[in-house]
Amino acid sequence: MPEAVVWQWAVFAALVGGLLTLDLAVFHRRDRAASLAESAGWTAFWIATAVAFNSLVWWWRGGEQALAYLTGYVVEKALSMDNVFVFAVIFGFFGVPLKYQYRVLYWGILGAIVLRLAFVLAGVELIQHFEWVLPAFGALLIYAAVRLAWQADQEVEPERNPLLRLARRFLRVSRGDHRQHGHAFLAREGGRLCITPMLLVLLVVESSDLMFAVDSIPAVFAITKDPFLVFTSNIFAILGLRALYFLLAGVIQRFRHLHYGLSAVLAFVGLNMTADYFWAEPDGHLMPTWAKLLVIAALLAVSMLTRTRDDGGGMRDERT
Repeated sequence: MPEAVVWQWAVFAALVGGLLTLDLAVFHRRDRAASLAESAGWTAFWIATAVAFNSLVWWWRGGEQALAYLTGYVVEKALSMDNVFVFAVIFGFFGVPLKYQYRVLYWGILGAIVLRLAFVLAGVELIQHFEWVLPAFGALLIYAAVRLAWQADQEVEPERNPLLRLARRFLRVSRGDHRQHGHAFLAREGGRLCITPMLLVLLVVESSDLMFAVDSIPAVFAITKDPFLVFTSNIFAILGLRALYFLLAGVIQRFRHLHYGLSAVLAFVGLNMTADYFWAEPDGHLMPTWAKLLVIAALLAVSMLTRTRDDGGGMRDERT
């Protein structure tokens, strides 16, 4: 790996590590419910940070690479909006107070960073040694698109999560709830160490993100096969997921067609990946990156603007 590339990875790691440390140790060291205004501010901050990093990519690697990063970021950011609905259902199922939800998502994102790095590195190795996995990734994305569109109106059922069932079966779960243990993941009851319901929530959040990563990471490989661009666009998209969750969780169900827009995005990138493998020049693309970005943006805009009225629903605001 060239020295310049190693240096770029080091800058990214230092930036993300510093931001996460400041986030938990300074700005959110106390459990409290974030206001809508604060959530909007943090959402804008994380988007601005991702765009600023895109400027560094432009400086380091040129305009084409920067455009690939930006397109991957838009895809990941869009797909992460589906996580918002799922997280709202998970927290509602476990009855997690709003003031503890941010901390659960914080540790969930740390786990997601590790998992997604492993996924990206594994994907790069597979593509380098078995190029035929590219149309397989494309088929996976098309299948995910059909599944997402088909299941758009089906409810999420956290109690059926396999990891949750295994934890309840093989681990000692405390009898106390969030009122007794707060945001702690471990506690002692009767002199014995137990896991708390909050750790069960974290396990379900992590496993849910793992399922999202199976779809989202191949989607960025359809844009670029550069592991640095795939990983950084992924991470900057999920870094802002906590603020986006608190901003949108109460109204996400009003966007009735969003699932279909995300499904269309997955199908589009899956078809592009498959077409590039069979008909494009080696390491080339049938459609330029800027055109992909425009199509993806148009699909998302249509799905969000053609929303239907809702009679309420969503996550009840408990900011008091």
